[in-house]
Amino acid sequence: MNRLKDKVVVITGGNSGIGFGIAQEFKNEGAKGVIGGRNQETLDSAVAQLGDNFIAINADVTNLADLERMFAATAEKFGKIDVIVANAGGGAVGTVATLGEADFDKAIDLNLKSVYFTVNKALPYINDGGSIILIGSNAAHRAYPNFTLYGAAKAAVIYFAKGFSSDLLDRKIRVNVITPGTTDTPAFEKFVPAEQIEAVKKHFASVMPIGRIGQPADIGKTAVFLASDDSSFMLGAELIVDGGMTYLSK
Repeated sequence: MNRLKDKVVVITGGNSGIGFGIAQEFKNEGAKGVIGGRNQETLDSAVAQLGDNFIAINADVTNLADLERMFAATAEKFGKIDVIVANAGGGAVGTVATLGEADFDKAIDLNLKSVYFTVNKALPYINDGGSIILIGSNAAHRAYPNFTLYGAAKAAVIYFAKGFSSDLLDRKIRVNVITPGTTDTPAFEKFVPAEQIEAVKKHFASVMPIGRIGQPADIGKTAVFLASDDSSFMLGAELIVDGGMTYLSK
């Protein structure tokens, strides 16, 4: 339970859903550090559950000044950064016929530009030999209805793991990407009426080869592996953690 003992982590979007699941698993393995997010209420709730070794910083990943402030504050508090998880993202539901320029810009800012600059702004603070973990989506591999922009952005994020690893070889910073599928997070509440949520979850579980939807802990445990020395021979890799949807579903 100490694979990440004393490692300092920064998790964007760590206040809920997959990001919070990653933070919980990191805490269980001895890590400390920062969760970032935009919702102060959920930040406060999440950090209270994580305990004294974590602090919350209110930061918008689409704001470069916020990113700089978050990493500088982490380094000042903890003295170093070992692991970055670029998890924040979402939104952009619609088709090429319904989403306009403003929707495009918002989707790319949140799901692609923010990932690039999360890494860019972290580089002065992360230790050589550190680990950077990006969060993709199996929407990059499967054409789900209404997720064209989101899937395209996530496909580029998957490439970033390769490109960033190549760029950072001289610093021995490994960059890898986790690609989740349908995961049980509060995102359901944004897109599905409350009275339909359980039925929708059951439907997704029925079409997934593994027979259930993912849990944040499933992604969290994979992130622990990529953050730890157990994955020291991996860089530029994509780990698909989607219950078999990408490779096995009909």
